[in-house]
Amino acid sequence: MTRSHRVRSDLGVYSISVASELSEVGLQTLRLYERRNLIRPQRTAGGTRRYSEDDIARIRRISELVATGVNLPGVERILDLEDQCADLRMQLDACRAGTD
Repeated sequence: MTRSHRVRSDLGVYSISVASELSEVGLQTLRLYERRNLIRPQRTAGGTRRYSEDDIARIRRISELVATGVNLPGVERILDLEDQCADLRMQLDACRAGTD
């Protein structure tokens, strides 16, 4: 019997160099995004950054916004609004599921 193993999308598994390669964003840019609190990679006990699939997706979204001319404070606001919208959608779905 073969078992399929899926890694949780929020589990930090990638080093900064792998995250850089996967997202096509430079190392210093990733560090800048972290300093600006646009991304929050997990850290090992020794302080090494570990990026998750969710982090990689967020980095790609940041890149899309920057490529359209949005500055980093604008990116931060857009991401905050997108996160709030996603949270509200989950709450709405939970409410709808409770009324079925």
